[in-house]
Amino acid sequence: MTMLTNGCDMIEYHPYDLNIKGDTDINRRNIQSIEASLNGKEEISFILISDTQRWYDETEDAVNAINERNDVDFVIHCGDLSDFGMKMEFEKQRDILNRLNVPYVCLLGNHDCLATGKEVFNTIFGDENFSFTAGNVRFVCLNTNALEFDYSEAVPDFSFLERELQNFPSQAAKTVIAMHAPPRSEQFNNNIARVFQYCISQFPALQFCVYGHIHSFSENDLFEDGVMYYSAPSINKRSYVHFTIKPNDYNYELVEF
Repeated sequence: MTMLTNGCDMIEYHPYDLNIKGDTDINRRNIQSIEASLNGKEEISFILISDTQRWYDETEDAVNAINERNDVDFVIHCGDLSDFGMKMEFEKQRDILNRLNVPYVCLLGNHDCLATGKEVFNTIFGDENFSFTAGNVRFVCLNTNALEFDYSEAVPDFSFLERELQNFPSQAAKTVIAMHAPPRSEQFNNNIARVFQYCISQFPALQFCVYGHIHSFSENDLFEDGVMYYSAPSINKRSYVHFTIKPNDYNYELVEF
């Protein structure tokens, strides 16, 4: 139990506290907003951030910088909102991100799985595997933190991917895959990396994959199959990645703030 003192006042905080204060079910509500506002559009713009753990001031600065733009439809956070999986970390990050002028969604990171972090994440943000359609692009968001689950669960969940492929929405023509830990990282189940590569390649017009975890920006054709993987730097690097998906191509920019 952590004891926080302030003068004569004493607050007891238990690291496994699940009494969530404030907004919950954020991803579902924000996805509704994203899908409604971008319905029918063939050009969309989003910002990729990740690994905001501990860096609250930098996250606030990122939110302020994003809010100064008028060309962003939504934000994807690729996970590791927390460092130790503690409820207060998720709540503080959520409260900062809620100041965004555009909707956002969050993925589960490996640090978010510590202690009761996954349960807190599920309550505040939602399922660790989810998807949404922005304009004509289907975003498939995955839990890829296999090491944190001791390989006792299907991570990544191929049954989820199979259902997504079978039920691909008719209004979507393209796909983006988002995750926290990329293939070939220590978190990913690299025994099935090639199966994963094959599975995601079946999605219609796969544009690229995005991830976090490595705390720096990178662009790689990991499997040398033409599918690019882009990573967001940790927020203490004071930068984010801005993507625009157009009818016939896409572009991206690493932006410092």
